[in-house]
Amino acid sequence: MTPLVPLPAAPADTPWPTDGWVEGAAPSGVRAPLDALVGSIATDSARYGDTYAVVVVHEGRLVGERYGGALPKWDRPSESVARDTLLLSWSMAKSVLHAAVGVLVERGVLALDEPAPVPEWSAASDPRHAITLEHLLTMRDGLEFAEDYVDAGVSNVMEMLFTDANHDVAHYAASRPLAHPPDAVFNYSSGTTNIVSGIVARTVGPGDAYGQFLRDVLFDPIGMTTAEPRFDGVGTFIASSYVYATARDFAKFGLLYLRDGVWNGRRVLPAGWVDHGRRIRSRDPDDGRCYGAHWWVVGDEHGTFWANGYEGQSILLCPALDLVVVRLGRSERAHYPALFAWRAAVVAAFADAR
Repeated sequence: MTPLVPLPAAPADTPWPTDGWVEGAAPSGVRAPLDALVGSIATDSARYGDTYAVVVVHEGRLVGERYGGALPKWDRPSESVARDTLLLSWSMAKSVLHAAVGVLVERGVLALDEPAPVPEWSAASDPRHAITLEHLLTMRDGLEFAEDYVDAGVSNVMEMLFTDANHDVAHYAASRPLAHPPDAVFNYSSGTTNIVSGIVARTVGPGDAYGQFLRDVLFDPIGMTTAEPRFDGVGTFIASSYVYATARDFAKFGLLYLRDGVWNGRRVLPAGWVDHGRRIRSRDPDDGRCYGAHWWVVGDEHGTFWANGYEGQSILLCPALDLVVVRLGRSERAHYPALFAWRAAVVAAFADAR
């Protein structure tokens, strides 16, 4: 197993951003290329799509930030994006769920390697009974699920989110049959995440109880005050897709993971849980991207890993460079290669200046 790049400790002279970010300047060799990169993604919509927010944090200090564009609204005029605008995570919410699960695993109320407590698979004779929580977190559960955002005729994720199935997203996903034996095949699935979220809901309580749990164990300790998770009709956090927060608060979540789950001297996530998320388990056969456990992994020499969302949302974490890069916007699939290249260029700018 390839050793993981060590996670950086917080600089002793940098205050934690619980109540607000300390702003600073990027290293001298990075300022010009970073300004150019932030400017290009903010203005070149033909290449990148519409970028609403960029936040760059280096060594715990906010060193780059840009807002722009307008959020379309079907029932009122478009909303201009600013620092306090709540923006949608899409699948970055999956990584938020990973944090919540880690707390419950540490408490001993959930186990990674035992059959997942899912009512639809409770019978020992059901072949899905062998699926573990670890299989679900690593997207290796074997369930049949089409993660397609274009063809509604074949898409399970669109049916789950945008039809009556959204009343109980975990039940919809847990009712899918097996396509492969557990742990045999990687299949990225929003349904899988909502099955995990259903497990959490049954453990901590649905609806308001679930929301309070997320605030108590995750959002409040790091000052992520704007975070608004959304729930389905039975009180399950729709963790496949729906957390709203400001870009600065999404950067706080990224910094928590970059600091190994420790915040201002307090351990928020269990020791080793960040490594659990960023350790490579699979490679996506469609595009070759690496996946850990509800986190994507770049696989570069810097140990970069990232939370990824539909339409180009991302929280990129680079341990070797002590770097967090948040980009939120609205991009088509055709823009994704340019977004990948842009994130890599930001990392390269900081690496070249060392």
